Amino acid sequence: MTPAVVTLGLHILDVLGRPVTRIPPGQEVELLEEITMTVAGTAAATAVDLARLGVRTATVGALGRDPMGEFLRSRMTAEGIDCSGLTDVDGLQTSATILPIRPDGGRPPLHVIGASAALTPALIPWPTVERARILHMGGTGLLPGLDGEPTVHVLRRAKDAGLTVVMDFIPTKDPAFPAQLAACLPHVDFLLPNLEDACFVAGTDDRREAIDWYHGHGVGCTVLTMGADGVSVTPRGEHERLLPAYAVDVVDTTGCGDAFSAGFITGLLEGRGPVAAAELGLAAGSVVATGLGSDAGITDRPALDRFAARTPRLTVPA
Repeated sequence: MTPAVVTLGLHILDVLGRPVTRIPPGQEVELLEEITMTVAGTAAATAVDLARLGVRTATVGALGRDPMGEFLRSRMTAEGIDCSGLTDVDGLQTSATILPIRPDGGRPPLHVIGASAALTPALIPWPTVERARILHMGGTGLLPGLDGEPTVHVLRRAKDAGLTVVMDFIPTKDPAFPAQLAACLPHVDFLLPNLEDACFVAGTDDRREAIDWYHGHGVGCTVLTMGADGVSVTPRGEHERLLPAYAVDVVDTTGCGDAFSAGFITGLLEGRGPVAAAELGLAAGSVVATGLGSDAGITDRPALDRFAARTPRLTVPA
């Protein structure tokens, strides 16, 4: 299979429970309505959603030699994803997160970086990557073997091979991170963070100032997800477009950004411009918010189209 998209970065096992209103003291038991285990991570969850939307997808990452890694590989293979780019590493557990889901859908993550730390440029299967049309770089900030100059080299090589580069990142409190990310931006066509993360890295609370910061460092287009406030789409040198969110009852926000990325990338592959691609991303992210876990709600492309046609929208943000 020649992939249309390669996702590169975080591959995480999520264990989620809902609704969590408190952490009980001592050995006291707190009963929940639902617990599940899913493929997650900014590369892995996006790959699953892409595959369900009918996109030929390969993924690249690092797993531990443990049952969690076996679970991720088997589930992703069952989705039709090319997992030949997943490397099993010794001495580290598969990256994992425990997520207590609050009644409002919020989820404070308890995370172990684990094997994701072992993902380095040497593990990237370039013959597979260079046959794709799009590289999705997912998880910059939590990839210590790639973050910084190695990521710059990876993105530059992808651009030199003619790929469109899409990136999402997870900011850290490391004071060096903004400069590391800024060095990547000239090689990024579409940057897809959430607004909170985007503002944190840019050092501002103002959305337009944040957009200017990213454009000033060379990114091609900012696509900022804003939860119930929708999405901001701003190609460099053009005016911002604001798209309204879908009106859904939120169960869990885990994976909504990854689903948005999958929908957006699918739109690009279909020849849509960034605004129209973001509309498809909005639908995908909104569907995932209606269930528990990163893979909730997305089944196939026709179902997503039906959701978009039938679901009301909220007010366009200011």
